[in-house]
Amino acid sequence: MTDADPRPDGGYTTAMAPDTDADVETVHESETDDLESGAWYRQLLVVAETEYRLAVRGRWAIALTAIFAAFALGLTTFSGASVSPEGFERTVGSLAVLAVYLVPLVALAFSYDVIVGRKESGWLQTLFSLPVDRAWIVVGAAAGRAVVLASATIIGFGVAGGFLLREYGLDGFDAYATFMLGAVGLGLVFLAVGVLVSTLAREKTHALGVSLLAWAWFVLVHDLLALGLIGALELSETAVSAMLLANPTGVFRALVLGSLGAGGNAGFASVLAESGLSTGVLSGALLAWIAVPIAIAALAIRRRRL
Repeated sequence: MTDADPRPDGGYTTAMAPDTDADVETVHESETDDLESGAWYRQLLVVAETEYRLAVRGRWAIALTAIFAAFALGLTTFSGASVSPEGFERTVGSLAVLAVYLVPLVALAFSYDVIVGRKESGWLQTLFSLPVDRAWIVVGAAAGRAVVLASATIIGFGVAGGFLLREYGLDGFDAYATFMLGAVGLGLVFLAVGVLVSTLAREKTHALGVSLLAWAWFVLVHDLLALGLIGALELSETAVSAMLLANPTGVFRALVLGSLGAGGNAGFASVLAESGLSTGVLSGALLAWIAVPIAIAALAIRRRRL
């Protein structure tokens, strides 16, 4: 294939072809040589770049950004908050409630088929035939999609942040910055969970079902059970903190509530705000929630058979 010939991936130099139902494209010889002779970080970057380009070409980046921007703008426009620091805090608090439901769902929808979907199309078999450690295939795929998701989150919520900055000024904008960074972390957590589910699942339908169950557990069920236990038993502060750290959505809300200095009116929100966990501990918990599922998926992929 000469430079003048059109590439099957639309012009991008990739290590593998796009995922299509019609057929599975072959790997370019030059890129195969790069993977064979490259160090582990080069293999990781090639897989990550390819996954990123495929997500962008598949319009995922535009779709994710539009979803976040539409919901955030709709909430900030019709929230009816007064033009004051208090109104700004109420708006950020409302956005945090929205993000708890929206961001995990979008992240899981974006990641549940990253491995099992490639298996069903034959793309994974092509990768497994290359001299690339299977762990880097998982880590690279997760990294490529993580860049797309993080960028879409920042841009989407950043659009609403621009309107808030224009309306309220810089007073309290640090809380919004904390919210956006927390939303990025929350999205990456559930992207990692989706990658793990996709690695363990044998079919896309199974991965989708387990992903929906994971969303329901972390977003809906866990807090209800935790609140019931706290109300029925006199739990120690350590036990309450452990229950908080066991749910990434709770960690996210504790971060946002801490930046707002708000304790919530009732329910588990007040428990989160009064947990006493520092910002460093909460941030470390989010990072652990990102790293552990990816590490487990990287180990599990080595045992997977096609």
